[in-house]
Amino acid sequence: MADKKPLKKRNIKFKAEVNQLLDILTHSLYTHRDIFIRELISNSADALDKARLKDVMGEKIINSELDFEIRITLNQEEKTFTIQDTGIGMTSEEIVQNIGTIARSGTSEFLKQLQDQNKDNINLIGRFGIGFYSVFMAAKKVEITSRSAISKFKACRWISDGAHSFQVEEIDETPNRGSVIKVYLRDDAHEFAEEFTVKNAIEKYSNFVPFPIYVNDEKVNKITAIWREPKSNIKKKSYQEFFKFIAKQNDDPLNWLHFSADVPLQFHSLLFVPKTNLERLGFGQEDEGIHLFVKRVMVDPHAKDILPPYLRFVKGVIESDDLPLNISRETLQENPYLIKIKNSVTAKFLSHLESWAKKDEKAYMEFWNEHGRILKEGYNDYTHKDQVAALLRYYSSKSSKEDQMISLETYTTRMRENQDDIYFLSGPTQESVEQNPLVEIFRKKDIEVLFCLDPIDEFALPGLIEFKGHKIISADQADLSKLEKIQSTESDKEKSISVEKRKAFEKLARRIKNILGDRIEDASLSERLVGSPAVLVSSSKVMSSQMEKIMQMMNKDAKPLPKILEINPRHSLIKDMLLMYEKNPKDVMLTRIVNSLFSTVSILDGIVNEPQAVVKDIQDMMTQTAKIYSKSLQSK
Repeated sequence: MADKKPLKKRNIKFKAEVNQLLDILTHSLYTHRDIFIRELISNSADALDKARLKDVMGEKIINSELDFEIRITLNQEEKTFTIQDTGIGMTSEEIVQNIGTIARSGTSEFLKQLQDQNKDNINLIGRFGIGFYSVFMAAKKVEITSRSAISKFKACRWISDGAHSFQVEEIDETPNRGSVIKVYLRDDAHEFAEEFTVKNAIEKYSNFVPFPIYVNDEKVNKITAIWREPKSNIKKKSYQEFFKFIAKQNDDPLNWLHFSADVPLQFHSLLFVPKTNLERLGFGQEDEGIHLFVKRVMVDPHAKDILPPYLRFVKGVIESDDLPLNISRETLQENPYLIKIKNSVTAKFLSHLESWAKKDEKAYMEFWNEHGRILKEGYNDYTHKDQVAALLRYYSSKSSKEDQMISLETYTTRMRENQDDIYFLSGPTQESVEQNPLVEIFRKKDIEVLFCLDPIDEFALPGLIEFKGHKIISADQADLSKLEKIQSTESDKEKSISVEKRKAFEKLARRIKNILGDRIEDASLSERLVGSPAVLVSSSKVMSSQMEKIMQMMNKDAKPLPKILEINPRHSLIKDMLLMYEKNPKDVMLTRIVNSLFSTVSILDGIVNEPQAVVKDIQDMMTQTAKIYSKSLQSK
C-alpha cells in the first residue's frame, strides 16, 4: 500500500544571478506588465501541444477524456490569478529543471543587456528563456501544481515568492493531468484579478492560440486564425470581420491578399488594404500594422521589419512556426529568416496590387487616391523598384480632370517615334502645369508629359531613374536636340530665323541680361517656346526647377540660384522689344517692359523673392499702358 504521507519538501536556493534577475522583476515597475499573461498562456499552449501529440500518436496519457483547453480563474477577493491547462504536465524533477533553475538559459547575458539598455525595457522578456519569470512583475507568490500525463509519476508542487529560493515537493493528491499556476498578486497589481484587464491582454496577445481559453468559464478567444485555413474555405464576410478585429476599424477593407509559403521557409500571411488612410486625415504617420505571430501567439503588434515603410498602410497578420518566440526582440539585420520573409511578402503584395490594377482599374484608383502618396516612397527600394514603378499613376498632358490617371506602362505605349525618354513636369495644380511654357514644345511635338502635383514626385520619378529602358527626365531638363528628332504635328511657317535676325535677337538678349543683372544667370534665345514670350530655365542638370524650390523651402536662409531667361524670337512682344532696342538700346520703356516680363515669368516659375517690388513694377507698367491708350483715345 502506497505511503499516504507527503514526501519531504526540498528548499532550493536560487543562484546569485537569478536572485538579481528576480529582484529586478519583483521591484521594478513596467509599462506592459500584462506580458506575463502571454507568457503563461504560451507555456500552457506548448504543454497542450505535447499532450495532444502523444494522444494522436496513440500513446497512453492519463485523463484522456479531458478536453485540451486553458482555463483562467480570477478571484477579486483573494486577489489571485489562476491559469490551468490539461497539457503534458511535469514531474518534480522536470519542474526543478524547467522552472526551478534558469541559469542555463542565459540569465547573465540578459542582465548585461538589461543594464546596457533601459531597466524598464520589457521587450527583453522572453529573449533568454525566462518568460515564466515575468510573472513576478505582478506576483508576490506563485504556486504551481502539476501532474505529468504519464501515469507512473506523482503530482508535484512548486512554490516561490521570487526572493531567494523555491520549494518543491511530490504530493499524494491526484489532480487532473496538466498544470495549475496560482498567482498571488502584488498590492500594485490587483487589476490582473479583473476580467476586463485579463480579457484585454488575451485579445492583445493570445487570441489565436489553437486551444480554447476560458476566463471565469467564459470563452474569450472566439476569432479563429483564418490565415492558416485554405482560401477556398473562407467567405468574404469572414475576411471582412477578421479585418475589423485585427485593424480596429469599422469599414470593410478595399482588398486583401491571403497566401502561404513553404520555401525558403514556411509562413502564413493575410494582408489587408484599408479603405481609409489615417495619415490623410491628419493623424500623423501610422505605425506599421503587421501583427507578427509565432505558433499563433502574437509577439509583436507592430512588426516594423516585415514590410517596408512605404507599405505601412497595410494591416494584417504574418505567422511562422519556424521563428523562435523571441523573434520580436531581435532586429531585422540579426535574423536572416525575417529578411527572407520580408522580401517574399513585399514582392508578393506588390504583384497582387499590380494584378488588382489590371483586373479592376476603378477599384485600384480608389486605393491609389487614398494610399498612393505613401506608396510613392518606395521609389528608393532598389530590390522592388520596378514593381513600385508599375503601380504609380499620374495625370498627363493628354488627360483631363475627368480622365483616369495613367501608368508608366501606358505612357510608354503612347510614346512618339524616335522618343527615347519619359518626361514629367511638377507644379502645385494641374492647371498651373498645363499653362507652364515649358510644356509648349512637348505639345507641339505631341509628346506626353506626366503632371506631378505632389512634392514627393520630385523625389519619386527621378529616383526611379528609368522605366523599361527609358530615362525619366524633368521637362525643364530635356535635351532639345533629342526633341528636334521628333516630327512636329503642327506646321510652323516661322520656324527658320535668318542668321542676321538671330544676331539681332542675341543682341537684345545681351541687353536684357544687362538690365536684369544678377537676377538672372543669362538671357538666350529659346528653342522650346511656342506661344509664350519667355520662360525661366534652370541651368542645373542635377535637379529640376521644382526640386530647387523644394530645397529652397527646406532651407529658408538659402537664396535661390539665378536662372536663364529664354526669350521667344517668334513672339510679337519680343519682336516689338527688338524694334525698341534697335531704335534706342537704352529706351526707358524697354527697360520697364524687361522688368515686367521678368516679374511675370517669375510668377509662373513659382518663386517671387520681392512680391512688393513685383507688384509695383506691374502697376507702373499698367499706368504707362493706360496713359498711352488714353492719349490715343484723345487723338481720335
